[in-house]
Amino acid sequence: MSFSGAGVVITGGGGGIGAALARRFAAEGARVVVADLNAGAAEDVAKEVGGTAFVGDVATEDGVTRLIESARETLGEIDVYCANAGVAPHGGEDTPEDVWARAWDVNVMAHVRAAKLLMPPWLERGKGHFIATVSAAGLLTILGSAPYAVSKHGALAFAEWLSATYRHRGLKVQAVCPQGVRTAMLEDTGPAGELIMGASAIEPVQVADALFQAIEEDRFLVLPHPEVADYYAARATHPDRWLGGMNKLQRKIEQALGEST
Repeated sequence: MSFSGAGVVITGGGGGIGAALARRFAAEGARVVVADLNAGAAEDVAKEVGGTAFVGDVATEDGVTRLIESARETLGEIDVYCANAGVAPHGGEDTPEDVWARAWDVNVMAHVRAAKLLMPPWLERGKGHFIATVSAAGLLTILGSAPYAVSKHGALAFAEWLSATYRHRGLKVQAVCPQGVRTAMLEDTGPAGELIMGASAIEPVQVADALFQAIEEDRFLVLPHPEVADYYAARATHPDRWLGGMNKLQRKIEQALGEST
């Protein structure tokens, strides 16, 4: 698939996976809009790739609307939309409801709100490309952050629904599901995150490479960590064994954190 001249929007494009996607799409000849809450980061990446920066918050309906309207003014057409922005707050069932709400707004509703605006022209044209950065947490789970685990399951479910509903009308959908990636988000998880994902963590550019390989192979699931496919299969076929293994890991984390305090 050629992206020469394509109009591409990337949320959370100021760093990490988003910046890597911006660089890769630009290298393929795309015209890129780099959207981020951090103005300096968005502008730096946009300047680097010869794209356009957009500063705004996709956690709100107004923010998504302004982004898509601005991108259409810049690009003419949006051919590819990368719903990449995400938040990963710490906490369990006792996490404050406003934190749960923000995780749901950024990790799920930002995708839904974008699709609502993107689908009419895409269906009329008979083509469009929606890429959701989901995380392996959407296929499996993640210890230490109930809001992240739950909302990423929602993000995966919505991407699956889009593909199942509109594939025959020209919509291409992909869900990018890495485990640990060397980004600020991984650093924010602290010792627990490093214990779970540190040894297998990869660089953002490797996620971009995995996406483009999946595009060539026309695959919905993008697995920068191939072993996630085996974990996903184990979760589906042996749920009690899989949950037991996850609980064993939880106890290991608690022991390690207890020893470090």
